[in-house]
Amino acid sequence: MKEKSDKQLVRQTLKDIDSYKYLVERYEKKLLAYIKRVLYVNKEDAEDILQEVFIKAYRNLNGYNPNYKFSNWIYRIAHNESVSFLRKNSKLIKISPNSKEENIFDQIPSDTNLELESIKDSDRDMVISLLRKLDSKSRDVLYLKYFEEKDYNEISEILRLSTGTVGSLINRAKHKFKKLLENGKDK
Repeated sequence: MKEKSDKQLVRQTLKDIDSYKYLVERYEKKLLAYIKRVLYVNKEDAEDILQEVFIKAYRNLNGYNPNYKFSNWIYRIAHNESVSFLRKNSKLIKISPNSKEENIFDQIPSDTNLELESIKDSDRDMVISLLRKLDSKSRDVLYLKYFEEKDYNEISEILRLSTGTVGSLINRAKHKFKKLLENGKDK
């Protein structure tokens, strides 16, 4: 089953519920990491959100359009569930900057042209603090582009924005991040 494409697994799951476990296995680590990066929640909360993502994805599997990438579709569900969790729990969310489960620096691609190379030598807490200061759209596009390594079209599908808007958001977010980084170095 591992060699089957996402679309083949979806078709198989619609015939046999037990096949859904292969889609879950394929995406659980990626989506869990995405949720934790976007929300900075503890592992238990992230796993609860992930469970909701997979439940919603399964319930709506008949509505999945095979003309689009399954990964974008399920990331969209994860994004929506994350936003929903944030709305419900915004006062309860605490930053966990010293989480040893995730090394943010290992996730930064070296060709980001974002001056993020300097961050690899900087303090992890500062990076997380700077990312938290960005508005949610800026933070989302940076995560999807540089941490999830999605291209503009994929980000466009996930966030339901035009590719031009995605490009503009990424450029603005990079500028905001760079400015926050420079201000942080001045202190």
